[in-house]
Amino acid sequence: MYRSKVGLGRLKVRRWQAYAVGGVAVVVVGAGLGIASASEAVPTVNCPQVAVNVAVPVQQRADVQNNLKLLNTQIDEANNRLRTTVGQGGKNFIQNAILGPLKDKRFATINRIETAIGRNAPKPNLNAEGLSACTLNKNGGASKKQNTALSAAATAAQPVPTVNCPTVRITVAVPAQQKADVDRNLALLKTQIDEANNRLRTTVGQGGKNFIQNAILGPLKDKRFATINRIETAIGRNAPKPDLNAEGLSACTLNQASAAPQSPAPTVKPSATAAPTTQAPAPPPAQPGTKAPAGSPVAINGQLSVCGVHLCNQSGTPIQLRGMSSHGLQFFPNCVNRNSLAALRNDWKADFIRLSMYVQEGGLASDPTGFTNKVNGLVDDATALGLYVVVDFHILTPGDPNFNLGLAKTFFANVTAKHAGNTNVLYEIANEPNGVSWDAIKSYANQVIPVVRKNSPNSVVLVGTRGFSSLGLTDGSDEKEILADPIGFKNVMYTFHFYAASHGADRRAVVARAAKELPLFVSEFGSQTFTGDGTNDFASTTAWLDLLKANKISYGMWSFSDGHESNSVFKQGTCAGTTFAGTGVLTPAGRYLRSRILTGVGNPN
Repeated sequence: MYRSKVGLGRLKVRRWQAYAVGGVAVVVVGAGLGIASASEAVPTVNCPQVAVNVAVPVQQRADVQNNLKLLNTQIDEANNRLRTTVGQGGKNFIQNAILGPLKDKRFATINRIETAIGRNAPKPNLNAEGLSACTLNKNGGASKKQNTALSAAATAAQPVPTVNCPTVRITVAVPAQQKADVDRNLALLKTQIDEANNRLRTTVGQGGKNFIQNAILGPLKDKRFATINRIETAIGRNAPKPDLNAEGLSACTLNQASAAPQSPAPTVKPSATAAPTTQAPAPPPAQPGTKAPAGSPVAINGQLSVCGVHLCNQSGTPIQLRGMSSHGLQFFPNCVNRNSLAALRNDWKADFIRLSMYVQEGGLASDPTGFTNKVNGLVDDATALGLYVVVDFHILTPGDPNFNLGLAKTFFANVTAKHAGNTNVLYEIANEPNGVSWDAIKSYANQVIPVVRKNSPNSVVLVGTRGFSSLGLTDGSDEKEILADPIGFKNVMYTFHFYAASHGADRRAVVARAAKELPLFVSEFGSQTFTGDGTNDFASTTAWLDLLKANKISYGMWSFSDGHESNSVFKQGTCAGTTFAGTGVLTPAGRYLRSRILTGVGNPN
């Protein structure tokens, strides 16, 4: 999510013909003639500076700087157009063909900078509307370039809190047989504190106001309770079981100042232990398949496969799955849970959940063990409800999936091993490849799919397409490059993403054409602009979903979250509670899709 998706409706520059008449350059413009003076200065663009004077979270600085650099690229491209189109068009040619599109590009780029910062901090207003328009330097001269260096305010260090945990004191005699076990668990309490402090350092600014409590302090409390309870149990094997006050000593608070952790050590000196690993866990043994509840999507359709250009059920009948995509699991850690998944199945009558496991931006790469376990746990929760699950390896920045090839192999080896007995899991191996060729994407797929197939030989694999999973449209290509060189494995589908307020009839026409020859899966779409925010365009959304229904193309809406942007289907604060059913907790986007799935007609009211 949050990507630069430029629509197909680019202005097509008409190449005008020039002739020599009496020694002067004569340019044919429409039906008339225009004379271009050889000595006339070529104008250049003059664009206002975009100042980023707010703190930029560490995770988003590269994204912000890339977009600041893109502003300079846009200036260079506009100046090149001015040089190469001297004398073209009528009096409004420069405004309509160069300055106007430049304004639109700058607006989208500044908006992306705001959105990037807003992922991990309050979303700023950088005045995109006021800073988008550029004027002309009539007499030419060098254009002033955008400053791409981040200011001191943008790079100011953000204070990092540490955890403050109460001391666990053992004031009873520990039997000699249990001392080693008690020592190990006391050492584990220290390890848990170190891991929590590491999470605090590596997730600065992530999530909403309750992120630290829900994603760090809450899990830490659960771990400490279990560990103290194990100490009590160990002692109780050979002596009266003590009450060490596990309930009272489990919860930790924060030292708000950026200082060394002040949590005291346990009163019994722990034995030396290995430092916690940051590698992905070893694959657990395969679990036997869980029988889906009667009447659930998985109970009805069973093992899926690709037949021709369709997704088919266990009987070989083409079907369409309808569901939701989570937002980044690290950004909204509490929105996908047993209660919300139960509402998705029972209240919405949806068929699947897509688990968006961001790789960068504080995601999988920052904690392979923790996030792999989180995905596995959520797959188990969805499986128990009889929902299908799309496990999404959510690459975005960098856009070349080969950058994360090793991590992808490790991740999918683990998840497929854990769920080898399941019939309800689909694997999306690369969310939105961007800035790379189809050849590079195919090379990646050819290395990752065998890893999936080793443990899950019959699962459906979704492969991202070029240009942010646009079938290459964003890059000026289309489905023909895939048809000319398809993935060679069975049970493979190709992903297409759209955002209805940005992508319209031109892209729908390509999808309608491609659907006749390629198995497509819309694993992500929104009713807003490609930024994931702004006004919902439900008319365009309906046109899209009608097309997908006619072609039995499965779809999942972005996003199953309670953020402040219009793509969130839950109202802000919903995920801190336990109620997810009914329309009272839904935003217009959520009400629209719930209604569409239940009745066939989307209603945002």
